[in-house]
Amino acid sequence: MELGGATLNLSDPLTLAALAGAGLLFLIIILLIMAVRAAGRSARVAAPLAQQMRILGGHVQQLGQGQEQLRGGLQMVSDTQTNTQAQMMQSMEARLAHVQQQMQDRLAENAARSARSLAEMQQRMTETLHGSSKRTTTSLTQLQERLASIDKAQDNITKLSGDVLSLQDILSNKQTRGSFGEIQLRDIVSKALPSDSYSLQATLSNGKRPDCLIHLPNPPGPIVIDSKFPLEAYEALRRAKTDVEARAAAQQMKTAVRVHLNAIADKYILEGETAEGALMFLPSEAVYAELHANFPELVREGFEKRVWIVSPTTCMATLNTMRAILKDARMREQAGAIRRELGNLNKDVERLAMRVGNLDRHFSQARRDVEEIKVSSEKAAKRAGRLHNFDFEELAEEKSEAIVPLRKPEGNS
Repeated sequence: MELGGATLNLSDPLTLAALAGAGLLFLIIILLIMAVRAAGRSARVAAPLAQQMRILGGHVQQLGQGQEQLRGGLQMVSDTQTNTQAQMMQSMEARLAHVQQQMQDRLAENAARSARSLAEMQQRMTETLHGSSKRTTTSLTQLQERLASIDKAQDNITKLSGDVLSLQDILSNKQTRGSFGEIQLRDIVSKALPSDSYSLQATLSNGKRPDCLIHLPNPPGPIVIDSKFPLEAYEALRRAKTDVEARAAAQQMKTAVRVHLNAIADKYILEGETAEGALMFLPSEAVYAELHANFPELVREGFEKRVWIVSPTTCMATLNTMRAILKDARMREQAGAIRRELGNLNKDVERLAMRVGNLDRHFSQARRDVEEIKVSSEKAAKRAGRLHNFDFEELAEEKSEAIVPLRKPEGNS
């Protein structure tokens, strides 16, 4: 290869190396040119960027200054917050201590109040328990007394049971039954009537001796009370278990009562000596109820014969009526004496009225005398006052007035 009159052998290594070096140098030159051009362009581009970098540096410096100021402000805020927090902590600690002290005081006061309340409650409970114990003791004492009374009553009931058995033995005997009826009748009559208004076992003109004779005035006159009663028939009727036994006992009851009614009517109703009726006393309310409930025809026969059947209760009511009759008769007997006493009482009342009138006149006279004394005392007081004030002109005027004489007191009646 020829280049500029020179021949180049491409197969020679040196030639190849020279060509490579030349190419490499050319490439470096081109790269330098390109680098210079790029540097020019970069310089042109870097100029505003540098300006912006300077501006940015100023901003960064300002930002640093602001950051420094912010750091100072934050430090001040931090210090203020620390101081405020310390003050707040102190205030909270003081407030907490005050609240804690108040709570302790209140707890102590509540504890004292609770202790007082508990003491009062214990005192009340003690008093209540003491009262309850006392009441319980009293109740137990009363219970023991009642139990003793119950035991005593039980003994009395046992004794009464024995007495009832003995009473049944008494009532089973006709003679002792009559004595029992007489005793009960005597007790009732003695409680209802005065002792001088009746006689026991009085003898009549026919020689009969009734159990009791009531001295009533005419009419109706003395009335007889008989205390015997047919208990055997009633006991048979009460023990009857079959209809046949009941009918037989009822017939026996009718016969016994009818015979007794006839005997009382014949022996104790005497014309001109006793009343026109008599009383048949039954010491048993059960017999009386049985007669009125199941044997009304016997009661009617008694009415027809003027023999009235009475029990202890109805006998007491009848005797109270008789006592009213006796009281009325005695008042009629004493009517003259009562009239005389009323006349004397009337005279005493008239004498008392006259003496009260005299006393009233004396009081009127005394009242008038007191009024005149009051007038005289008032005049004397006025005169003394004028003398004290040296009012002699008024005294001279009074001398010319007429002197009224005092009224002479009336004589006592």
